[in-house]
Amino acid sequence: MSENCNNDCSSCGENCTDRTQQQTDFTAHPHVQSNINKVIAVVSGKGGVGKSLVTSMMAAKMKREGYNTAILDADITGPSIPKAFGIKEKAFANELGMLPVKSKTGIDIMSINLLLKEETDPVVWRGPLIGGTVKQFWTDVIWDDVDFMFIDMPPGTGDVSLTVFQSIAVDAIIIVTSPQELVSMIVSKAVRMAELMNIPILGVVENMSYFKCPDCGKETKLFGESHTEEAASKHSLKVMARIPIDTEIAQACDSGNIEKYEADFLNELAGELIKMEEEQ
Repeated sequence: MSENCNNDCSSCGENCTDRTQQQTDFTAHPHVQSNINKVIAVVSGKGGVGKSLVTSMMAAKMKREGYNTAILDADITGPSIPKAFGIKEKAFANELGMLPVKSKTGIDIMSINLLLKEETDPVVWRGPLIGGTVKQFWTDVIWDDVDFMFIDMPPGTGDVSLTVFQSIAVDAIIIVTSPQELVSMIVSKAVRMAELMNIPILGVVENMSYFKCPDCGKETKLFGESHTEEAASKHSLKVMARIPIDTEIAQACDSGNIEKYEADFLNELAGELIKMEEEQ
C-alpha cells in the first residue's frame, strides 16, 4: 500500500493498485427506444450569459446542416427553451414513455415547462427533486434517432450539473461567457468542473460581444475590450464564436422564431461538431 494512501477510495483513480472499495457508477441508461449519438452540454460558471440562446441557436444550426437535433432543458427552475421556439403544446406520455415535443423544423425538445399546467408556474423544488427530474428527461423520454443532443445546463456547478455529468454520457462541453473582466472566473469554474468530470471542452462562445446597430450595422463594444481570449488561452481553449447584441436575435427569441435566425458566427463551432461526428 502506498504511504500516501488515506484509505479513501473515492478520491483515487480507477487504476489505483491499492483500491479496496468498488467505485460507484452513477451512469444512467437512456430509454431503450432512444437512439442518441452525440451529447453536448452548454454550460457556464454563472447565470445570465446566454446558455439557452447558444443551445437554441446551435440546435437550429445543426438542424439546418441536415442533422437530427434535440434539446434537453436541464434548467428546471429557469426554463426558457420552449419560449425561444414558440412551443405552446404540452408533452405527453404513452405506455412506453414520455415523448418530446417537436419544434417547427423538427427539433425534439423536453423541458419542465412542457409539463407544467401554466408556463409561469414556479418550480419550488429542492435540489434532489430537480436532479431527479433532469435524470428522468434522459431515462424516460424516447429520444428517437438524435444526431446531436444539446443540454441546456443550469447556471453554476451545483447539484443538477453534478447529476447530469455523472448520469449522462456527455461527449463534450461548450462554455458560454460574456466580455466582462469577471469572465476569467466564469471560464475557470466551468473548466474545473469539466476536468473533474473528465469531459472534453469543445470551445468557448462569447455572448454579448458587441452591439450591432440595426440601422447602420456599426459594431460597438458596450462592455469594453473583451477578456475572453485571455481567459480561454489560460486553459488552452479556443474562442469558437462571438455573438453580438442584435435586436434581431432578441426579436426572434421573444416571438418564438429562433429557428428562423441565421448567422455565420456559429459556423466554426458547427464545423467542429461535424468533425466530431465524422471521426467516431
